[in-house]
Amino acid sequence: MPGPKVLVVDDSWTDLTLIATPLREGGFDVVTAVDGDEALEKAKSERPRCIVLDVVLPKMNGFQVCRKLKQDSVSRDIPVILISAKNTPVDKKWGLQQGADLYITKPFDSNELLMGVRSLTGAM
Repeated sequence: MPGPKVLVVDDSWTDLTLIATPLREGGFDVVTAVDGDEALEKAKSERPRCIVLDVVLPKMNGFQVCRKLKQDSVSRDIPVILISAKNTPVDKKWGLQQGADLYITKPFDSNELLMGVRSLTGAM
């Protein structure tokens, strides 16, 4: 039986694979999206238990997507992990102010990501 569903959003195929692979190996059911519009769509249709969201995306950045997710009654309770190469304290603070539950910088440690997702989904 697959574990909790996680939506991974990144426009880079390489980064998408680097994020999704350890989550799948950790027992999570991973679905993916490549831009902000698709992320919002899949958050509603797939009902993931957690969303791992890149900040730099086409159409709508991850900060904007996070805000929209947290303003929508259907998705507001889904934990969001922002993941980005934007690694200044201001970036992290801004991400958390947009409603993110966790902010991880790239390059990231797979174990840190896995522990964050496990913690936020209750899949310890």
